[in-house]
Amino acid sequence: MKLFGVLGNPVAHSLSPAMMNAAFAADGIDAIYVPFRVESEDLDDALRGLKALGAVGVNVTIPHKLGAFAWVSERTREAELVQAVNVVRFTGSGAIGHNTDVSGWWRSVEHAMPAEPLRVVILGAGGSVQAILASLSIHRPSADVGIAARRAEAVLQLDKQFGNRLHLRHVPWADRHQAVGDAHAVIQCTPLGMWPNADASPIDDPEVFRPGQLVQDIVYRPLETAFLKMAKAAGATVVDGASMLLWQGVDAYEWWLSRKAPAQVMADAVYGTLNKERAAP
Repeated sequence: MKLFGVLGNPVAHSLSPAMMNAAFAADGIDAIYVPFRVESEDLDDALRGLKALGAVGVNVTIPHKLGAFAWVSERTREAELVQAVNVVRFTGSGAIGHNTDVSGWWRSVEHAMPAEPLRVVILGAGGSVQAILASLSIHRPSADVGIAARRAEAVLQLDKQFGNRLHLRHVPWADRHQAVGDAHAVIQCTPLGMWPNADASPIDDPEVFRPGQLVQDIVYRPLETAFLKMAKAAGATVVDGASMLLWQGVDAYEWWLSRKAPAQVMADAVYGTLNKERAAP
């Protein structure tokens, strides 16, 4: 039996085991995908142990993406761009680190991304933003990207990392509504609106949204956030956060196994679980 898993802390909430185990069953692969709660100081030991046990690969989630980047012996271009690893493949001589958040985000929005010239506004400057910027630098390098954040220094750090590949600018948090109104694509990357604070939103003026905009919230619990509801009511094309989770998982599966993933089966597992949570009293 092939062994896969996800390392994180916390990790009990992860949808990846349901998604990956459904994919293995659909493809008739004798494999299991297990969540492993790992403390930061134990990450190296956990990765060495999984390699020794003959695991094929693992996903890596918060707070271990930087630690996994340092631990692997080889890294893909995407991992180097983001300076973080979210998927590891063990090899005879070591381990390769990759980052499917980069491709997964693009696959989640590609169908609705407006044509160039493109103005993008990203709300927040946390860790998830790096994968989005890396993806834009590959697929839309001429985009004008405004990052609305309370801390200008966080945007400055991102500019140091991606400024040679993208045109980045800091949008003061107080000016975010005007920036959203002027944007073709808006990506919400703050924790605002995440369960249990589902009524919160980084935007409180629904008039800033309009038809033709692409609006995504990377929060997926709840599946339809207050932010997305507002944008949808204004006629914008909305993309939920679970789609990014799904496509990074599809890409990880294909990278590990060198075969096409059963994407619809994986989507059914992810959205089926989230819809059950939404229907629960």
